[in-house]
Order: sequence, then C-alpha cells, then structure tokens
Amino acid sequence: MDQFGGIAADLGVLTAVASSIRNRPIQEGTAVFGEIGLAGEVRGVSQAALRVREAAQMGFSRCIAPHGNCAPDDVPSGIELIGVKTVSEALDQTIAW
Repeated sequence: MDQFGGIAADLGVLTAVASSIRNRPIQEGTAVFGEIGLAGEVRGVSQAALRVREAAQMGFSRCIAPHGNCAPDDVPSGIELIGVKTVSEALDQTIAW
C-alpha cells in the first residue's frame, strides 16, 4: 500500500458516495482525506501536511481534513485548509445540499 492509501481515504470515499446518492457535486477544487470512526467522528491521519502540499501541487484550492491535523504553518499558499470533527461537518463543507 502506498503512503496515500488505507484509512486516510475513508472520508473521501464517504463524500463521493454521499454526493452520488444526493445527486449533488462535490465543490469544485476540493480534496478530502481523513479516517472515519464508528460514531461519525473524523480522526487524524499520518502525513497530513504532505497530503495537503500534494493537493495544492495538483491544483486543488480547498482541502477538507481532520481538525486534529490542521496546523496553520503546514498550509501552502493557494489552498484553503478546512478542519472538520464529524462526518456531518465534512459533508456540509463539500457538498452543496
């Protein structure tokens, strides 16, 4: 498994499924990562700063990430980092309901 696989994809997969079910697009330019707990909490993941930098290099303008992984000094210019604590918060930030 590469450094960007595994549990860090949980929140991205859930967001894609919710987007499809609701027939609403994910906001343009948004990258998403994080682990989801059984109670709907969004947990921090390893190498968060690297993930945010990679998203910025790929042209994303927003990044939805676990609140615990959001350090202001890790944010490259040109990308907005939005920390979320729950799945509900993440969906509110990614999908136009």
